[in-house]
This record gives sequence, C-alpha cells and structure tokens, in this order.
Amino acid sequence: MADKKTTKTTMTKKATEVKTIEQLHEALASKSADLLQAKRGNAAGELTNPRVITVTRKEIARLHTAIRAAEIAAQKEIK
Repeated sequence: MADKKTTKTTMTKKATEVKTIEQLHEALASKSADLLQAKRGNAAGELTNPRVITVTRKEIARLHTAIRAAEIAAQKEIK
C-alpha cells in the first residue's frame, strides 16, 4: 500500500513541475470559481455531494503549494 501512495505523490509532483506559473495561476482561478459555485449550490440545496467542497479546497491548497514551489525554484535559478 505504501508503494501506491508514493507513486501517486510522485506522479502529482511531475504533473505540477511541467506546468508554468501562469498555467498554475489559471488553474487556481478556475478551481476558485468552482469552489464558489459549489458553495452557492450547497447553500441553495442543489449540491448533491457536499464532499466536492472539501476536495476542491484541497486542490486549491495543492495549487498554492505548487505555485510557491515554482516561485522558490525560479528565485534559486536567478541566484
């Protein structure tokens, strides 16, 4: 089981390393809009699966982490 988790993490890191900072910002804006839509749907009682909100929040946090990591990597390249 531990091997599967490690593989998934490795795949996630590779996927974010390929994207540029601008692409990550675009994905962040898209996920933020999705979160807002999900929150509105939940308040209106239209959301069938409220777990979507939690998953989207975690995806946004991952994007923030990837953006910060890319910014740090860019700063190290400059120095």
